[in-house]
Amino acid sequence: MTPHFFGFGSLVNTATHIYGNTRPARLEGWRRTWVQTPDRPLAFLSVRPAAGHVIEGLLAAVPNGDWAALDERETGYVRVDVSAQVAHDMMPAPQISLYQVPEDTQDNTAGQAILLSYLDVVLRGYTQVFGEGGARAFMATTDGWDTPILDDRATPRYPRHQEMSPAEQAFHDGLIADAGARIMAGSA
Repeated sequence: MTPHFFGFGSLVNTATHIYGNTRPARLEGWRRTWVQTPDRPLAFLSVRPAAGHVIEGLLAAVPNGDWAALDERETGYVRVDVSAQVAHDMMPAPQISLYQVPEDTQDNTAGQAILLSYLDVVLRGYTQVFGEGGARAFMATTDGWDTPILDDRATPRYPRHQEMSPAEQAFHDGLIADAGARIMAGSA
C-alpha cells in the first residue's frame, strides 16, 4: 500500500504541494508547537508527544514511497512513523509518517519569529479543509503563541505564500489576537 504523510501545518494547504489522495485525519497523543533552532533564522511549526491531545491534519499519498522531494522540502525535520496514532477511514491502513523537528536541535531562546505569510497559508489550509472552526482549532491546539509573528505580508518571505483577501486577513488577524499572539512590523 502507498505510504502517506500526516500534514499538520502548511501541508494541510493542498496548494503548497503536489501530493494527492488527500483526506482529513486526526493525530492522537500529539500537540503542535512553534520551535526555534540555531540552524534557522525563523521559528517553525513542529509537533511533540502530548498524552490526551488530538490534532486535526491532512493525509496525502506519497506515490511509490518516493519521499525524496518531500524530505528536501521538510529540511530540518525528521520523519516519524505515526501509523498507530492516526485516526482515518482508509482500509487497509497505510504506513503514515509526519515531520518533526528533533527535540535535541530545539532552542526556544533564540528569539526567532514566525512568518505571518507562512501562518496565513496554514490558516487558509485549515479553513479550506475544516472550515473556520478548523482554523480556530489549529490555534487552540498549537503552543508557542508567545513567539512574535513577523508581519511580512507586504513582501512575503515564505516561498509558498498566497495572496490573501482582506476578509481572510481580518479573520486570521482576529484568530492571532484571540490567541494572545503579537504581530510585529517586519521587512523582507
